[in-house]
Amino acid sequence: MNLYYVYVLASLRRILYIGITGDLEKRLAYHRSFENQNAFTSRYGITRLVYVEEFTDPNQAIAREKQLKGWRRAKKVRLIEQTNRDWLDLAPPTHTVPSPSASQGSTSGSG
Repeated sequence: MNLYYVYVLASLRRILYIGITGDLEKRLAYHRSFENQNAFTSRYGITRLVYVEEFTDPNQAIAREKQLKGWRRAKKVRLIEQTNRDWLDLAPPTHTVPSPSASQGSTSGSG
């Protein structure tokens, strides 16, 4: 079964980036490598995983990403702080991505 992740990255100044991927570990490595110096995440140093949801249906993941991107910043901050009050990096660079059981997200796509 393939898994899809909707994730929120933040910089130390709490600039947000919302994305979707089928390989969270690889995607985080890409963001953290600053491979593309013109990318939004590279320009603003956005590397900390502060929120993640897991889906089995790619269409639900895409819909959720679009939903989150449409929210005002205050609502996104509330979502993050419900499960990660201190905005800790859920996948520090020296560790692997959290396992699905440790994920803060949803497999149903609701929310």
